[in-house]
This record gives sequence, structure tokens and C-alpha cells, in this order.
Amino acid sequence: MQTFDLIVIGAGSGLNISSAAAEKGLKVAVVEKGPMGGTCLNRGCIPSKIIIHSADVAEAIRSSHKFGINSKLTSIDFKKIISRASKIVDKESKEIKDAIIEDKNTTLFNLEAKFVSDRTLKAGKEIIKGKKIIIAAGTRPLIPKIEGLKDVDFITSDEALRLKKLPKCMTILGGGYIAAELAHFYGSLGTEINIVQRGKYLVPNEDEEISKKFTEIFSKKFKIITEFDATKVSKKGKNIVVKAEGKKGKKKIISDVLLVAAGRIPNTDILDVSKTNVSLSEKGFIKTNQYLETTAKNIWALGDIAGKFLFKHSANLEAQYVYSNAVLGKRIAADYHAMPHAIFSSPQIAGVGLREQDLKNKKINYAAGKYYYSKSGMGQALQDNDGFVKIFADRKTRKIIGCHILGTDASTLIHEIVVAMKNNLAVDSISNSVHIHPALSEVVQRAVNNIKW
Repeated sequence: MQTFDLIVIGAGSGLNISSAAAEKGLKVAVVEKGPMGGTCLNRGCIPSKIIIHSADVAEAIRSSHKFGINSKLTSIDFKKIISRASKIVDKESKEIKDAIIEDKNTTLFNLEAKFVSDRTLKAGKEIIKGKKIIIAAGTRPLIPKIEGLKDVDFITSDEALRLKKLPKCMTILGGGYIAAELAHFYGSLGTEINIVQRGKYLVPNEDEEISKKFTEIFSKKFKIITEFDATKVSKKGKNIVVKAEGKKGKKKIISDVLLVAAGRIPNTDILDVSKTNVSLSEKGFIKTNQYLETTAKNIWALGDIAGKFLFKHSANLEAQYVYSNAVLGKRIAADYHAMPHAIFSSPQIAGVGLREQDLKNKKINYAAGKYYYSKSGMGQALQDNDGFVKIFADRKTRKIIGCHILGTDASTLIHEIVVAMKNNLAVDSISNSVHIHPALSEVVQRAVNNIKW
């Protein structure tokens, strides 16, 4: 049995800790079945954003007539689009692996491992023990229990990023951010899209007004079937048939590709975490305290598997705290204040802080401001007629408690709000700052100026 100062399970954000610990001279083990780089690099944010940019370009070409440019999209080299993303991802993943192997203080166990007891794992045929353990093993696509689903060749987001051929028609089960982004990608390249969503609106975790407007916009592009549950899946020739039921009756949806985007589940079962004293939530996520300590001594958890935020940037933030707490011995509570997120669909969505429904449910005394892109100079130039910014502030302190954006470059615009919130600044810090005219950021400033006190 080999013993290590530190074992890091998962080669995503956990590598931030393993590499720093190795630099300090600790004997470190990294356990990762592979490929290196975690979900974000291999099956998530990086490849998806690379291919989505191609969709953005295709959409720009199709809408160019609105700007006096008569262009035509003559063909789609789908293989090149996917290949470009895969080559970038695979190259970086290999470089990470090579760097781990070359590190004299780090041992890589490039295989699946399971706990056999507290701080002890079986990795292949070998038993390894860590004085301290970091669990950063992420999540995987949730496969719902639908009659016949396992008998058809469906795909998840993992396979959707590496398809060999552009589908003629795709049915997507689920209406969250993964469904929104992949519908935009495939739909913009010419695939006919059906989305079956259990709830009333798409992206239901967003501010309700954002969800409602986004659903309205997507309904003009794709076939959106809300308030329906998929009840049965079957194969008919080369096609897949989905039967769905809802308040409005029954539907039959036929397509050549079925994408299941029904959420994510933690990999705690694969790790056999039950063999340790690590407590789990009802959904299988690892329970941690404010220091990201688990209920087992000298075991910490971070990232998606801890279930607080399922973002790469939040996992990176947590890695900083875990490094301080577990390696340096400086106990610092994780601060998630002003944690932003974005959906890279068309239109984009971004948000930070509380949603309006949260404010109402908590009976918080708030003031709201709103501004439409179309009323700004750059919004008119872009012809973004749907976009808007809404912002909420505490009536007493004038500090920002939430902001939500739908529209062009929402993922970038939100950062002005994030900086203000993180530094506990009042909304006056934005209204009093000079904004370049006619930059799109004026929409944020004008939303602040429109707050009804």
C-alpha cells in the first residue's frame, strides 16, 4: 500500500490544489480515469463554447440582411466544426497529463478508483491511502427513467459535442442551460429542433421574467413543447419516437437524434463514498461545511460533486479555499457572494444574486430598475429588440442584491455588477461612473438610473 500526503480525486479544478501542493514538496497522488482536465475542458464549457461560436457566426450570416448585407450560408462543414473543438481539447488534455507525469512529487493513477475505507482507495489493483483527501470528481449526465429509453441510441451532452454528422432533426429532453446551448448550436446549423420541457418555461432556474422571454424567443425558432413529460421512447426505422403527455393531452415527436439533457448527478456512487464517513445529501452530493470539510476527518470536497454551484468558476474558487484549509492549514470560510453565471445561447443570459421571485418569497424590501437594449445607441445598432437588463437594490443600503440580463454579450455585461457587488458598493458607483457612449454597457447604467426608489 502506498501512502501519500495528499490524494486528489478528479483532474479538473482539483489540479489547482495538487500542483500547488506538489510545488511545496508534498507527496501527491492524482486519481482520474481520464481524460485530464475534467468536465469543463473535455465535455463541457470549453468544447461547447468553441462549437457555439460557429453557430453564432452562422446566425450572423443568416441575419446579415437586417444590416444591409445580402449574404448566403452555402454550406456547413460540420466535421470541421467538431474536429476543431476536439483537437483543441485533446491537445490541452494531453499536455496536462504530460505535466502531471513529469512532476516528481505527483503520481498519476489514470484509472477508476473506489473507496474501501476512510482516506483509503483501491485504484486498479493497488491500495492507496492519503493523510488528506480532496474529492473533486464532478458529475455526469442524469439519465431519467423513461420506458424504452435504454433500448434506443440516445445521446447526452458528452456525445453531442463529438457527433460525426449533423442531424436533420433532434429532440431534446429537458429545458435547462445545456438544452438551450445545444439547441442554439444545432439549430443555427440547420437541424430541426424539438424541446420537451416538463416546466412552463425553458431555463427555469433563471429570473422568471428572463425565463418567460427566453421561451418566447426560442418558440419562434424551434418547436417548444412545455408542460409535457416524456413517457415512452421507441425506435422506428432510423428514427426515434418520443411519446409525451401533459395537461394539454398527448404528443408524438419523431426525430433522427434524441438528446437527453435532464440534469446532472454526482459521481459519489462510482467512488463508493458510502465506504467512508462522508455524508451525502438526498441527491447524492457530498455535504460540506463553510470550510468545504466533509463529515469525515481530513477529507474535503469541491466543485460539482459538492453541489453548491455547478460552475467551473465556482469550482476554481473553492479550490483556492480548500488549498488554504487543507494544505496550508489556514481555515478560511468560502465566500460565494456575487457568484455569477451565464448561458451561451442566442440570446445570451447572465445573472448574479437574487431573482425577483426570491426577493418576493423572502419579502425583501427591494427597488427595481430595468432598461431595454433597443433604447440605447448600441442596442439599436445591433438591432437587439428583445434584450434587457433588470437590477435590484436594497432600499435602505442602496446596495445591489441581484441583476439579470438577457441579450447580446450578457455574459460580459454582468461583470460590472459582479465587481460592484463583490466590493459591497452601492448602485451609485455605477450610475456615477462615466460609461463610454454608445457602448452596450450603457444599458446596465441606465437600468440602474431607472431604479424606482
